[in-house]
Amino acid sequence: MTTQQLYNQIQQKQSFLCIGLDVDLNKIPQHLLATEDPIFEFNKAIIDATHDLAVAYKPNTAFYEAYGLKGWIALEKTINYINHKHPEIFTIADAKRGDIGNTSAMYAKAFLEDLNFDSVTVAPYMGKDSVEPFLAVKNKFAILLALTSNEGAFDFQTQKAGKEELYKTVLKTSQSWQNSQNLMYVVGATKTEYFKEIRKIVPDNFLLVPGIGAQGGSLSEVCRYGLNSNVGLLVNSSRAVIYASGTEDFAMEARIQAQKVQKEMALILANNTGK
Repeated sequence: MTTQQLYNQIQQKQSFLCIGLDVDLNKIPQHLLATEDPIFEFNKAIIDATHDLAVAYKPNTAFYEAYGLKGWIALEKTINYINHKHPEIFTIADAKRGDIGNTSAMYAKAFLEDLNFDSVTVAPYMGKDSVEPFLAVKNKFAILLALTSNEGAFDFQTQKAGKEELYKTVLKTSQSWQNSQNLMYVVGATKTEYFKEIRKIVPDNFLLVPGIGAQGGSLSEVCRYGLNSNVGLLVNSSRAVIYASGTEDFAMEARIQAQKVQKEMALILANNTGK
C-alpha cells in the first residue's frame, strides 16, 4: 500500500480510525471460548462489523505471542482474512521490534513479507541500522516510536539530549535515514501539547496516535495540531471499541462505538476541508 492509497481510503470512508485488535481471552465473550479458535473468531466478528468505518487494524503481537503457537496461528489467520477480504485496509503489526541489523532484517521478513502486514512498529533506540531493514521493503512502512502515551515516556523521551528533547532528536535524525519516506511515527494522544512541535519536524509523515478512548486522549485536540494537508493521522482505539460489550452482541456494540468515532472524524474532516 502507498500513502496515496491510504489517503484515498480515508477520503472514501471519511475516517482515519485504526482499531487495535488486542485480544485477551479473559475479556472476550464467553460463548466464543467453545470455538476452535476463539481469538480469530473474535477478530473476524469485529472486522466484519467495522471494516467500512476503519481504515486500519492494529494487532498488538504480544496478545498473540502470549498464547504460544495457537496465538501465532490466530494472528496469521487474522492478517490473511483482512488481506483477502478487505485488501484496502492498512494493517499494522504492533510488535515494537528493533535490534541489530541482521536481526531486524529477519523481523522485517517475518512481519512485512511472510505475514504480509503493511507496516510494523519499531523502537529507535539502537539507531538507523536497526530500522533501515524495515524501510527497505517496497511499499511497506516502519512506524517509529517517537513520543508514547505511557507515564514512563518522561523518563527518556522528553529529557534533553544536548540542546533539545530526545524525541525531537529521534524525529530529526530518522529523516536522514535511507527510505525515510516510508516512516510513520507513534505519538500518544495524551501528549497533545507536543503535536505542534512534532509537526514542525515531520510535517508530511503519518502519525499513529494511540490513547483516545480508554486512555483519555482527546480526538479534537489531536486533530487541532496533528492534521496535515493529507490528513496524516491514524488514530487508534482498542478497548473502547472491541470490548464495548461482553455479550453475544459484542460485534454490533463494537460497530456502534466505532461509528461514534467515525462520525466525529467525518465532521473534523469536513471542517478542515480547504484549510
